[in-house]
Amino acid sequence: SNSTREVAQGGRRGALMLSASIKHPDAEDFIDAKMAEGKITGANVSVRIDDEFMKAASENRPYRQQYPVSSDDPSIVKEIDAAALWSKIVHNAWKSAEPGVLFWDTIRRESVPDCYADLGFETISTNPCGEIPLCPYDSCRLLAVNLFSYVKNPFTPEAYFDFELFKEHAGKAQRIMDDIIDLEQEKIEAIIESADVKHTELELWHKILNKTLLGRRTGVGITGEGDMLAALGLKYGTTEATDFAVKVQQTLALGAYRSSVTMAQERGAFRIFDAQREKNNPFIRRMAEADPQLYEDMKKYGRRNIACLTIAPTGTTSLMTRTTSGIEPVFMPVYKRRRKVNPGDPNVHVDYVDESGDSFEEYIVYHPRFIDWMNVNGIPVKNDYTQEEIDSLVARSPYAGATANDVDWMEKVRMQGKIQKWVDHSISVTINLPADVSEELVNRLYVEAWRSGCKGCTVYREGSRSGVLVALQKSKKSDDKNAAAPTPTIIPQHVIKRPIELEADVVRFQNNKEKWIAFVGLLDGKPYEIFTGLADDEDGIFCPKSVNHGKIIKAVNPDGTKRYDFQFVNKRGYKTTIEGLSDKFNPEYWNYAKLISGVLRYGMPIDQV
Repeated sequence: SNSTREVAQGGRRGALMLSASIKHPDAEDFIDAKMAEGKITGANVSVRIDDEFMKAASENRPYRQQYPVSSDDPSIVKEIDAAALWSKIVHNAWKSAEPGVLFWDTIRRESVPDCYADLGFETISTNPCGEIPLCPYDSCRLLAVNLFSYVKNPFTPEAYFDFELFKEHAGKAQRIMDDIIDLEQEKIEAIIESADVKHTELELWHKILNKTLLGRRTGVGITGEGDMLAALGLKYGTTEATDFAVKVQQTLALGAYRSSVTMAQERGAFRIFDAQREKNNPFIRRMAEADPQLYEDMKKYGRRNIACLTIAPTGTTSLMTRTTSGIEPVFMPVYKRRRKVNPGDPNVHVDYVDESGDSFEEYIVYHPRFIDWMNVNGIPVKNDYTQEEIDSLVARSPYAGATANDVDWMEKVRMQGKIQKWVDHSISVTINLPADVSEELVNRLYVEAWRSGCKGCTVYREGSRSGVLVALQKSKKSDDKNAAAPTPTIIPQHVIKRPIELEADVVRFQNNKEKWIAFVGLLDGKPYEIFTGLADDEDGIFCPKSVNHGKIIKAVNPDGTKRYDFQFVNKRGYKTTIEGLSDKFNPEYWNYAKLISGVLRYGMPIDQV
């Protein structure tokens, strides 16, 4: 987890999935790993659960754990109460949104690459969001097709889905993905040929290149499912909407596989293709039943790619397409947010004052496709609707009762299971739940996910994680089908007036080749502010190396301006004060320090700063 947090490219953090088998004797400790807040912050955690454990838990039977997990002659064996351990999984997921569950027997049974397990394609874990179960040294390659763009005359009685165009583009998407593998090959070969690659790293790159070309794995997926359904007048979470979503996914699967077979004729099949190995695979059998000619051509010509499909969260992608993400419903179609303002500035309207006296202005955020619906219906887009007017708008729209908190959660799980039948990899889905749901509901959702054929499942209960968008108005789920969506806002946390004195730690570190020093103010033992810059330079600050702790004191100059001093107790027990911390460092560094201090004071978790 800590290693992954150190990885960054262009300002983006690294990502990691940590998973462990429920069969491992230490599984319970792993399940509890993220219950200590702030301990593991650079990884998602999921537990790999087999069918035998699920049956044992539901039937109140003991379950056998062993190490090594897959050994016929394990060195460690113990029996556990499966129901008790399952209850812990459910409780932790309810309380902290983790662990997620991976139904490992379903994953392995349905996996086309696992038909080649003895050739190096045995699935051992998943990518960070769980949508692609992977073997060692393979890559996660993703592409998403925007479903909303295939709806003609959206939000009108004449709306329809252009299946012919979609099928054509599915084939082109698969071709693009195969081209991306060739680009990946070029980049890896350039790394291998460079002179500064160490031997151990060189071996790793050779293994990655070999696996890349051996299977040519791809991940063609979708985004905008929620908007597509709304634009067609279908309510997300209903049987009718689910059936249509399955038809769309089946069309994508057949189109992508047809394209892969065509490319096998043009470019050659992936090196180890063997129709005999795949003949009993459940996914391949469904493809054969849906399109017998495709299957016959596949047996004759092979397939370019060992596996083709996935459904990823598409968070950033959906921001670009301005649609709902993946197969998720809209979180909220319209809501109010707050931004902090200076009440003394001209043209500022103060709508809310928090407990510390800070002023906020409220503004309306519209989901882009909700605006499309408003435009079609001649409804003006304004920033001064009252909450009652917003609720009324949502109730009239095709998004009514179809937001993340409004959908029938059990039907959403069944929808995932049905769509999964036409995805050879997996689907990344989070079930968003209100804060007041019970652990029993999480239990029923996880069990239904297993029974429905889902390969994995994750829940998020509102408020179980800090720093996540939450609803301002919280209410129990109503039977009213036109119930309005709650109004969300980011609620400022830990915003309090700074004490005159703060305990402080002194941290010395190397920044490239320069020696730096930082004074970190602490409030309740947590970082609250920081002063940092070069140590011991001509205009900088001298602090004895023996000093690691002290106080940062807010002082006022005779002219009324404010400054911050650092005070410590020397070896003889006398207090020594270094005045003007804010003036000792380079002004550019001081601006950075003010920015970081502001973020810390508003309660952002330290690992996110």
